[in-house]
This record gives sequence, structure tokens and C-alpha cells, in this order.
Amino acid sequence: GCNPLAETGRSKLQNQRAVLNQQILRAVRMRAGAENLLRATTNNKVREQVLLELSFVNSDLQILKEELEGLNISVEVYQNAEETFSIPLVPLGLKETKDVDFTLPLKDFILEHYSQDSSEYEDEIADLMDLRQNALNFNPLYFKACRTPSRDEAGIEMLISYFLQLGYVENRFFSPTRHIGVLFTWYDSFTGVPVCQQNLLLEKASILFNIGALYTQIGTRCNRQTQAGLENAVDAFQKAAGVLSYLKETFTHTPSYDMSPAMLNVLVKMMLAQARECVFEQIGLSGIRNEFFTLVKMTQEVAKVGEVYMLVNTAMNQEPVKENIPYSWSKLAQIKSDHYKALAHYFIATILCDHELQPGDDEDQQEKALSQLYDYVPEGLMVLAVLKDKVQRKQLGKAHLRKAIVYHEEALRVCGLCKKLRNIEVLQEVLTAAHKRSLLKYAQQETEDDFLSLIQAPDILPKTEHKIESIAPQFSKVKVKDFFHKLGPLTVFSAKQRWTAPRTICLHPEAGELGFSLKGGSPVQVYCLDPACSAASAGLKEGDYIVSVGGIDCKWLGVNEVLEKLKSVEKQPVELEVISCQDTAASLHSKSATYSMGMQKTYSLICLAMDEDKIDQTKKAPLKFPFLSWGTKNRQKAASTLCLPSAVAGSSQIKKKLSPFTLFNTESSLY
Repeated sequence: GCNPLAETGRSKLQNQRAVLNQQILRAVRMRAGAENLLRATTNNKVREQVLLELSFVNSDLQILKEELEGLNISVEVYQNAEETFSIPLVPLGLKETKDVDFTLPLKDFILEHYSQDSSEYEDEIADLMDLRQNALNFNPLYFKACRTPSRDEAGIEMLISYFLQLGYVENRFFSPTRHIGVLFTWYDSFTGVPVCQQNLLLEKASILFNIGALYTQIGTRCNRQTQAGLENAVDAFQKAAGVLSYLKETFTHTPSYDMSPAMLNVLVKMMLAQARECVFEQIGLSGIRNEFFTLVKMTQEVAKVGEVYMLVNTAMNQEPVKENIPYSWSKLAQIKSDHYKALAHYFIATILCDHELQPGDDEDQQEKALSQLYDYVPEGLMVLAVLKDKVQRKQLGKAHLRKAIVYHEEALRVCGLCKKLRNIEVLQEVLTAAHKRSLLKYAQQETEDDFLSLIQAPDILPKTEHKIESIAPQFSKVKVKDFFHKLGPLTVFSAKQRWTAPRTICLHPEAGELGFSLKGGSPVQVYCLDPACSAASAGLKEGDYIVSVGGIDCKWLGVNEVLEKLKSVEKQPVELEVISCQDTAASLHSKSATYSMGMQKTYSLICLAMDEDKIDQTKKAPLKFPFLSWGTKNRQKAASTLCLPSAVAGSSQIKKKLSPFTLFNTESSLY
């Protein structure tokens, strides 16, 4: 974590994000109430008033969404403090959450499921809650995140530790057949709309998202004026892409837009594009020599950067991502694509205008290198002829300069049209400087009007020698200890298995014989029980697990260790505590949340399935219980007007359209 009293720029942004999330939640609730009233009333006057109110609420939601977008494009706060002359990189904002109290649900579960004194686990539960608050830097007094994890490996390790601990907690306490009453609330990073679920997988997925987001913030913070800083930035963005890819592949039906597969796919591409951009900056950090083969290499590398940003921009403008991705992100990707394409044309123009073929030059090598830059050459031109002919070189060079100037002007135009981007001074400075450099280069060529030289510059083939790919998260490098180790080996003592309450067996060894054998690892299991022995008469059963001998816990002891304890009492009676496994066929919940089968590629934003008493017991449980699903009854009732309602007075139904600000109607209360 970081100093709670030192409010940094990032902390201020997270505070503003938390406030916006609460305002969006209130507006969404108001709209849900208005929609319910609109469906229930038949009074035309009331309907007109409700429609007017809905128009105001939708306008407020749009304004709040734009404010949230402004936070997502506040890239200056995340950049390195050193003076830099580079286009800013885009980090992801951390998801916000609410406080979670594990105390009563876990204590009840320990008492009911494991038949142990739950008061003995108060420290372990407190440790779990402390780890969550430390990992998320959460202030429960204000129900919002007031701080952010430190942007370094310590912050990453803290989040990963909590994520791994959740794996133990999930196996210990979260059964697939029941909920224990712990409610997790997370806010969408792009829309600000909350998701509430009793499913621990929501918590795990959100933590993974924040790990990836923190890596992006580490990458943007690196000093891009040094070799080490750029290497760290490349590594951070590749790791961010790896975590987001892992999230996409592991949690396939996440309930919020920022963690939907389509959105994660775009975010992965954007992180890899930023890593590619840092690689190009790394190559040119020491300066770009005005030498033929060096410029050829730089031309191909920068063309590759332009290509990947073009693919990112295309992905950002596809449904369903287009409606939720910040508009300024899409425009920035377009600007970067045009900017780096312009640089590629500028570099090749420099090759043609400044490097005439000299007698000692290797014609074959230069011809081969120049040919690799083009998929085709303009009609009537040959690569070798261009190299040898001064006029043709200049004609083709000026054509590339003209194309570079066109790309520069387009980048400046798009930047000027986006309100958020035109306020980023360093972005304007970089684009303007590159544009002026191309204009100056063009002006340095002969100024006479040569109408025969107006050929079209061919496109440049991108190529790179540097491989950029996602780096999968290395969770095994972070070592964590199961807080609830005392419950016993996880393979046996888990939420999926049901046990009888511990039974006390008074064992009277007969002539040094126990009357049964032991097998297994930890805990040991009774087998080959002699039905006539005193242990069987006292209630010991075949297959029982021994959990204590003489009041000493032995859930983690092996066969030899348990036998030693039994032999140590010699012929004296000894008390054993044993448990038996139960076969249960508990029905699965017919109502959870939140993937709507009726809306393809659409992710609902609020899980309201909380009133378990209202579940229709006559419904059959589904054979498979996916991460996010919901019952037929809820699916039929899920409805919401999503922007300004299109219903007119007298109409009996309202047309429905998808929106990121959607509340689903269910029987149960919001929280």
C-alpha cells in the first residue's frame, strides 16, 4: 500500500472515480424506479411525466459517463515525473469495491459444516479481512477506496497474495450448492455501474483485472528516457496483457462490461501495442543515424507500430466494445496509427533524398533492402533504377513526404476534434514537431513544379525483429499460507464434502490389538475393521477419519504418527474423535446471476438474486452450474429501458435497447 495521509494524483483520481460510481448508482436506481412506474401505469398524464423524468435521468447518466471517461484519459497523472517528449501511454483505472465482512458467514459455516468451534478462527478471519483491505487499500468508513496499491512489485505481490488466498477460501467455504451470505460489490471501470453477487468468482476476476491495471500503471510510470525504463515498461505491458488474457480465458462469463471477453480482447491488443511502441522508442533512444540500412530498419519497425495501433483502433470501433470503450482512447489509437505511419514515410523519404548510390556501395544489398519495404512499386519504376537515377529517387522521396504530411495533418485534425486529447499538451507538441519536420524536409527539395513527379507513394510493409507477446502471470512465485490450515487438509476438508459431527469413540486396546487398520495420508482412515472388536462396539465404522487422539488434533498426521500416539497410551483407554463422510444431493440454486440468455453478447450489470427464501422450490436444478447463469423466471422478467424510452402515450409495451446503465428487475432487493 501507500501512505494514507499522502493523497497523490492517482489517489485523487480514484476518489473521484468512487464518487462518480455512487452518483451513477443513484441515477440507475432512479431510472429503474421510473421504468417500473412506466410499466405499471396506464394513466397517460403520468406516463408523460415519467418519460420526461427518464429523459433527464438519461441525460445525467450520459454526463456522468463522460466525466468517467475524462478520468480514464487523465494519462498525465500516471506518466513519469521526468520531463519527456513522448506521446503519453494509456493506463487502466482500478476497479472500485465495497467493504466485505467475512466474520459471521465464515464463523457460521465453520460451526455448521466443519462442526468446530468458530471462535477459534477469529484471528484467521481477521487476517483475511486485513489482507483484503491491504490489497485494495480500502477504507470501510467511507465505503470507497481512498487509496491505491503502490505502483511497484510490492503492490502486485499484495494483490496476487489476496488472489491466491481466495483460492483457499473458495475451496474451504464456497460450496457450488449453496451461498454463505457474503455479498461482493464491484464497480465497472468504464461505466461505473455496480455488480453485486454472492459468487466469489466475481471477487477473483475483479482482483485479476486490478492486477492487470496496476501493471499498466507501472508501465506508464517508467522513465522512457532511459534504456532500463523502457525495458521495464515493455515488460510491464506484456505482463498486463498476460493477466488480462488469463482473465479472459479463465472467467468466460463475467458480469460487467470491463471484463467481458470482447473488451478484454481489445485491452490486450492495446497493451501489446503500447509495448511495441516502447520497443521502437528503445531502438531509437540513442539516436537514429542517417544511414541507409539503419533507416530501412527503423522504417519497418515504425511501420509495425502504426499497423498494430490501426488494428487496435479497428477493434475499438467494433460492437459491443464501441459503446463502452472511452471515445478518447479510440481517437488516441487512431492518432498514433497515423503518426507512426507518417514517420515510416518520412524515414523512407530520407533514404531516397539523402542517400545517393555511390560507386563503392553494394547495389544488390541496397536493392534487396529497399525491395523489402514495398509490396509493389509505382508503375514504370524499378527499385534498382530508382537507386541509380537521381530524378526518380527524388520523385519517389517527395511522394513519401507528401504522404507523411497527409498522415501528420490527419493526426493533428483528429487530436483537435477530441476535447479530451487536445488538452494534453505534450501530445500536441509531439504531433506538431513531427509535422513541421516533414514540411521542412519537403521544402528542402527542389521547388520547381514538376507535374510528372506527382506519383503515389506505395504503402510500406511493416516488419520487426522484436517479438512482443503476452507474459502469463507467474502466481507460483508468490508464496501464501492457507489462513484456515487448522481445518485440515484441503483435499478432504473442503466445502464440497459433507461430514457428520465428530463422534467420540472410547478405545480399549485388547491384548495390544486395535481391531482395525489405518490407511491414507492426512487424515488417516479406518479400514479392515473387525466387527467384533471393542472399537466397533463403541461406534467406530469402516471408512471413518480420525481427527484427534486423546484430545490432540491429528488431522495433519500420517499413519505412523497416529499409530505412535495410540501405542503411547499402552493399555489405557483412549478417546478418539472420528468423522464420517456424507453423500449429499443438495439441489443447486435456481436463481443466481447474471448472464442473460436472451441478449447475445450482452452482460448484465447488477445481480439482484439475494432473497433465497423466495426461490421456487419446485424448479429443477440445472445439471451444470456455470459461473454466471440465471433461472427462467428471472430471464423472463429481465427488462429495462436503456436510454430515452421510445414508448409513446397509450402504448402497452416499451421497446428495449441495450445500455451499459442497466438494472435488471428481480424479486429481491438491490442490496
